[in-house]
Amino acid sequence: MLMQGFSSFLGLLYLAMLVLAVVALVMAALFRDDAYRAADKQNKGFWLIILGIAVAVNLLVPMLFLQLAGLVATIVFFVDVRPALRQVSGGGFGRRGGGSSSDGPYGPYNGGR
Repeated sequence: MLMQGFSSFLGLLYLAMLVLAVVALVMAALFRDDAYRAADKQNKGFWLIILGIAVAVNLLVPMLFLQLAGLVATIVFFVDVRPALRQVSGGGFGRRGGGSSSDGPYGPYNGGR
């Protein structure tokens, strides 16, 4: 009974690592190539290869050490590279132009003033 629970926990952990790697790969693909240069990070091709390998390892190779190496690369992308890319590209790949956090869909919100 305990081993079944541990096995299903590991299965969920492997699935979570795979999903994180896929999401990081998609996000890395959506940012423009010049944003990587402007943020002074490795180029887009480097991150696509590293994160693609992380996805492939999670799908094909049941070796925990390699999966953990892919998880480290994924975490580095989310914690270091992605915020720098968002800062350089003005808020991310989906948002064009600057803007305040208080901006609504029809312009800035001024609190009824």
